[in-house]
Amino acid sequence: MDWYQTLFELIDMRSFSNLWFWIVLAVVWSTASHWVLGVPFDMVLRARREEQQAQVDLEDLIRINVNRLLYIGQVSGLWLAGFACFFLTTLGLLGFVYAFEFAQAVFLLAFPLSIIGMLSLSTARLIREQDASGALLIKRLYRHRLYTQIIGMISIFVTALWGMYQNISLGPLGG
Repeated sequence: MDWYQTLFELIDMRSFSNLWFWIVLAVVWSTASHWVLGVPFDMVLRARREEQQAQVDLEDLIRINVNRLLYIGQVSGLWLAGFACFFLTTLGLLGFVYAFEFAQAVFLLAFPLSIIGMLSLSTARLIREQDASGALLIKRLYRHRLYTQIIGMISIFVTALWGMYQNISLGPLGG
């Protein structure tokens, strides 16, 4: 018996019927909602409780990350946007026109994350323009996290619907 055939019979390599894909999806969205502009959300919660040192640490980290994000956006933003659009278009075409399931799975992970990236740039710009600190900074970070969680919930819902459709339409053997 062929080694590859045995391996592929033992481990289902289709994306939407593979447990590892769903674990990755959960970890990606859990991580995305925990790290707000590169700062763990527990720091925001500590700063909100009026801990002075936690507030200073939060403002320092946010200042560093906002400056970093905006610098990357100014220096190489057009190139990054071009590559991201090329990558997402390629995944979309491979996945949904040519019915390559792995490309569909990666697209359903990458597209919402690209929206989160644009949201992060927008939030960083607002924080710098308003010179946000204290309660206003915490409000901006809470709003950013809320939008991230909403995008994540919609993404997980759409991915689950598409994955169920794929699994039902292709059946247990993949065609």
